[in-house]
Amino acid sequence: MQYRQLGSSGLRVSTITLGTMGFGGTGWATPIGNLDVDGARRQIDLARDAGVNLIDTADVYSNGLSEEILGEALGANRDDVLIATKVRGAMGEGPNDAGLSRHHIVRAAEASLRRLRTDHIDLYQVHEWDGQTPLDETLRALDDLVRSGKVRYLGASNYTGWQLMKALWTSDRHHLEKFVSQQIYYSLQARDAETELVPVSIDQGLGILVWSPIAGGLLSGKYRRGQDAPEGTRRFAGWTEPPIHDEDRLYDTIDALVEIGDGHGVSAARVALAYTLAKPAVTSLIVGARTEEQLADNLAAADLELSADELARLDAVSLEPLRYPHWHQLGASDRTGPATKALLAPHLQ
Repeated sequence: MQYRQLGSSGLRVSTITLGTMGFGGTGWATPIGNLDVDGARRQIDLARDAGVNLIDTADVYSNGLSEEILGEALGANRDDVLIATKVRGAMGEGPNDAGLSRHHIVRAAEASLRRLRTDHIDLYQVHEWDGQTPLDETLRALDDLVRSGKVRYLGASNYTGWQLMKALWTSDRHHLEKFVSQQIYYSLQARDAETELVPVSIDQGLGILVWSPIAGGLLSGKYRRGQDAPEGTRRFAGWTEPPIHDEDRLYDTIDALVEIGDGHGVSAARVALAYTLAKPAVTSLIVGARTEEQLADNLAAADLELSADELARLDAVSLEPLRYPHWHQLGASDRTGPATKALLAPHLQ
């Protein structure tokens, strides 16, 4: 297992992070899995044996049950790992039970600490943008949590490029603790993040934590052209995230993953993970699995190194059209900086 700096912070995290959406697995999270404490403990042990030192959860996963199971499963071993959780989603039916107001952030943090059975959260992430709460209110509340010792580092998730830059600027202006990372969807199935989110991470020194790097199982090799979703998979159970906008490109990508995987004697999923792990600014991939066998396979992606030709092939088969103004900037690539180059390089090739 390799360890990378989380953005420009001094925190080192494993290139694979254990995801816990399947801990509990109630309500909308049911298709992800329904691990109890014993099952969670086995997955945690498997991940730790592989060198994983970061575990990611959120208060809204099974309405707090994921955090509760994680806290109980870790027990006395809590300080041996880093815990990341999130705030923003609805945790009740009251008018102040959601969002990024000071009221909700402080209450949610205290509740997460109780469920996790810990006195601090290593990485506290805002789960989504809140356009109805003043940004400085959100950031001051987060800053207070860091200063109190209840939170160590801050991160964003599912922000647009302008929202992220506005938050970083606001933190700078008011001398508040800044986001050190962003958690985003990024995979061979949809490379939207390369348009703004990857470049801003390179430019501003943010780490990237990737959720659903196998595209909700779409890149596992189980889904093939012209076939129905296999029984027992998320799509079979009605899970529709991430959305599919270009089936032909998706299945062309899956074909390439399967072929490259066969050449290495590994699964298509492992190749998909190794590809994303090799992309600029990516710090760690969050993997969760319904079974221990799936988790073991995903963990092994940390040791798979793809050749330059294999990476280029996957780049080409999954490449998405440049949007404006990026296609226009392609014609002025003689003065491209590192952030823009990350987006334009595959097109220049």
